[in-house]
Amino acid sequence: MTPARRPTLADVAREVGVSAKTVSRVLNEDGPSSPDTRRRVLEAVAKLGFQPNLMARSIRTGGPDTTVGLVVPDMSNPFFGAVASGIEDAVRTRGLTLLMGSSHDDPHREQALIDTFLARRVSVLMVAPAAGSEHSRLQVHRAAGMPVVFLDRPGTGLTTDTVVSTNRSGTREGVAHLIAGGHSRIGFVGDLPTRLYTRRERLAGYREALADAGLSHDRALIADAHDPETAAEATARLLDLRDPPTALLSGNNTMTLGVLTQLARGGSKDIAVVAFDDVPIASILEPALTVVAQNPTAVGATAGAIAIRRLAGDRARARTVLVETHLILRGSGELAPRPGR
Repeated sequence: MTPARRPTLADVAREVGVSAKTVSRVLNEDGPSSPDTRRRVLEAVAKLGFQPNLMARSIRTGGPDTTVGLVVPDMSNPFFGAVASGIEDAVRTRGLTLLMGSSHDDPHREQALIDTFLARRVSVLMVAPAAGSEHSRLQVHRAAGMPVVFLDRPGTGLTTDTVVSTNRSGTREGVAHLIAGGHSRIGFVGDLPTRLYTRRERLAGYREALADAGLSHDRALIADAHDPETAAEATARLLDLRDPPTALLSGNNTMTLGVLTQLARGGSKDIAVVAFDDVPIASILEPALTVVAQNPTAVGATAGAIAIRRLAGDRARARTVLVETHLILRGSGELAPRPGR
């Protein structure tokens, strides 16, 4: 069975009885046409289900496409899904469509996606950079007027608009909360690689909170992981120390899943936990999970608003916008250390 052929501009022209050039003028609104011709063309488009090739038009005219290209490290992470939602809501007001791809935190894959979006002549490029990526080659595109916005993490080699959470002060607030509850041995379970911007900022906030309270920084209390399984293993190693922590700060939502899994496996119900990033199950746990919550939708919406202003002609200096985190007390971070610990 022969598959149905997609209708073309020529099909619309035959249906109406006019030239393909006349149909193009109507659809692109780039030339005169009578009201009757316009009506008949639009009726034929609807009847045949014709879809204009916007990419071909942008190449032909030398203009940008009507899309926003977004590169994120991991599309399965709910954080980046919420970021994308915020962007989409913002750019729809400008008639832009969001296209999204995952770099899997691989700089080479990130570059390939960026090249694909640039070849498609996107109107805006947004990137949550992979660790170790480099972006100086985007300078020529930014100079030509294409908005480039970094999200969640700054880029490298390019000064451009950036939207990030208050990672350092948020973590400092979470650790200070544990210290105020009587904890002095607080473990930190952070993600890899250690050079990742969010990891570095959150670890810095952890150390600052300890220093503010006059507590020494014990390297043995810092553990590294890259997924829930290794985060669970890292948590087990911390709790097996001769002088184990009485509280834990998990560095992101992926780390949190591993931390909670290990605490449940070991029946460790007396370990206080503050998690950086909220998770969907936080309120139904026992005790419910205390978190330093980011606002990923606001991160996306802020980035989208910046891009729209740039498209409208804003030529102000590139700026970094901080989106506030906030501490949500639910119970797990309020567990006091056992006597003698």
